[in-house]
Amino acid sequence: MIVNFYNTTMSDLIQNGIRINKYIADAGICSRREADRLISEGTVLIDGKTAHNGDKVFSDSEVTVKGRPIQIKDTKVYLAYNKPVGVVCTAEKREKNNIMDAIDYPVRITYAGRLDKSSEGLIILTNDGELIDALMRSRNDHEKEYLVTVDRPVTADFIKKMRSGVYLEELDVTTKPCKARKLKERSFEIILTQGLNRQIRRMCEALGYRVRSLKRIRVGNIELNGLKTGQYREIKGEELKAMLKNAGL
Repeated sequence: MIVNFYNTTMSDLIQNGIRINKYIADAGICSRREADRLISEGTVLIDGKTAHNGDKVFSDSEVTVKGRPIQIKDTKVYLAYNKPVGVVCTAEKREKNNIMDAIDYPVRITYAGRLDKSSEGLIILTNDGELIDALMRSRNDHEKEYLVTVDRPVTADFIKKMRSGVYLEELDVTTKPCKARKLKERSFEIILTQGLNRQIRRMCEALGYRVRSLKRIRVGNIELNGLKTGQYREIKGEELKAMLKNAGL
């Protein structure tokens, strides 16, 4: 059965019990994979007892993570945020430019995919752990579109090599084939279905280029659509339905 999180209540989700890792993810604490790690470390309790992978949570269960009580909220939040250069994708409060303080949203949310500090553009934030998992699984081939400016003229050979895949020596991996096209003398557009760390910057460096600016303008069906730098908007209606459908939710 497919659960539509945008109209599902807590009672619907846990009437018959749900696995502890899914409960943690749906509470917006972290992804399901990260929840598995927390459970393995023994930091998750159900009714005062150490939880194990596969344990179920019911409507009357009390769950704590690292001593903090958690529970699923009835309302799921989905935001599109235009991250400025300088904002860091981290919840670490010791980082003064962390994304959570920058957005200052009243409900606990986290980011589905990162942009490095020097990059800007679209970030999806949510408290839907299932969506975060889906968007961050590379095998799902979610498209992410970027506008990039580099320090040298963009040549046909450069575009051809970017499209074909670039070997990244430091990661010992060849990037997946992708879409790319020249825009201006020193700028191009690229659409990836992969999410390696600093992937576009690494690809450019491997071909003798340096990125001067990088902006993500689309993730799947979600686009910036004129959203100003530093602002966010709610994802809702048909746009939300399409995003969840594309994620397999």
